[in-house]
Amino acid sequence: MFLALKEMRYSKLRYSLIIGIMFLIAYVVFMLSGLATGLAWEFKQAIVDWDAETIILSEDANKTFAASQLKKEDLQRVDASQKASIGLYSAGITGTGEQVNVSVFGTEQEAFILPKTTEGRMFKEKDEVIISQNLADKGYKIGDSVKIGKSEEKVKVVGIFPKTYYTVTPVVYTSLETWTALKYEGQPFASEEEQPMNIIVTKDKDVQLDNQSGTKLDKMTTEAFIESIPGYSAQNLTLNAMIYFLFVIVAAIVGIFMYVMTLQKTAIFGVMKAQGIGNGFIANSIIGQAFIVGICGVVLAFVAAYATSFVLPEAMPFSIEWSQWLAYSGILLVVAVFGGLFSIRTVSKVDPISAIGG
Repeated sequence: MFLALKEMRYSKLRYSLIIGIMFLIAYVVFMLSGLATGLAWEFKQAIVDWDAETIILSEDANKTFAASQLKKEDLQRVDASQKASIGLYSAGITGTGEQVNVSVFGTEQEAFILPKTTEGRMFKEKDEVIISQNLADKGYKIGDSVKIGKSEEKVKVVGIFPKTYYTVTPVVYTSLETWTALKYEGQPFASEEEQPMNIIVTKDKDVQLDNQSGTKLDKMTTEAFIESIPGYSAQNLTLNAMIYFLFVIVAAIVGIFMYVMTLQKTAIFGVMKAQGIGNGFIANSIIGQAFIVGICGVVLAFVAAYATSFVLPEAMPFSIEWSQWLAYSGILLVVAVFGGLFSIRTVSKVDPISAIGG
C-alpha cells in the first residue's frame, strides 16, 4: 500500500482523472437506483399499505387488477378471517385544484385496508371520499365538491390520509356504493349481491376458495400481484439492466487504465525485480491503487447523490434505499479491484534484463 500511495501522489493528475471517471459512473448508478426505487414505490405503495397477504381475483383476469370482474356475492366464497372487497377506477378528478389522474378504490367502511386519516374523518355516507396527501398538495382540500371521471355526480372530500400512490397516481378511497355510481354512472343492478368489484384481499396466507359455482377465482401473494402490475416489472428490469451495465463499464475503465499504466512502467518494474522485489509486492500495489480509486470515487458519488436528492423537483420520483446503495457501493469497489487484476499478468511476465535494456 505504501508503494501505491507514493505513486499516486507522484502522478496526481492521472489518478485524479480516473477517480473522476469512477465518481461520475458511481454517481449515475446511485441516481438511477434512486429513480428506480422511487418509480417502483409509486407503482405499488398503495398495495403495500394494505398490509395484505393474499389477493383473490377472477381466473380469467390474467393476474391483472383492472381486468378482474367479481361480484359482491363472491366475497362469501372466500374463507378468510379478515377480508375486504376492492373496486378500482382510474379517472381524472376535477375541482378546486388542477385536474389530476387518480386511482379510486371502493371498499367497505370498516375494511382493514383503509388508511388512517390525518385530517378530517373517514367517509360514512354515499358521495363522500377521502384523498391522499399528494392529491391534497395539488390544491384539493376537505369540504371540496369534486367530479371524478365522466360522472356528473359530485362527491365531497371529507378526509385526507398520508401520501401514497398506485401506478404513479394519487389515491382516493370511497365506499363501494359511491365507487359503483362513479364508474358505472348510476347503472342499476338487480341486487346488492350483484354489485361489481375487482378483487378481494385478505390477511390470511392459507385461503380456501369455493369454485363450485360462479366466476372461477384465483389467488396470488401480494408480492406476485405487485409484479403483475402492468409496466412494473419491465420498468424495473430496464433500469436495473442499465445499472448492471455500468458495473461492467467500471471494470473495463479501471482495467484499461491500470493496464496502460503498467505498460508505461515496464522498465521500472524490471529494475524493481532486478533488486529482488517480487511479483506479489508489485501486484499488491496495483490492486491497492484500484481499491483507492474505487473507494474515493464511490464515497464522493455517494455523498453527491445524497445531496442531490434534496434539490430534485418534487415531481421526480426518487427514493433512497440505503441497503441497496450500500450493496451497490460494495459491488463498485469489487469491480474496480477486479479491473485492476488484469494488469497482474503483465507484471508477472516482465523480464528484468529485457525491461532495463540488457
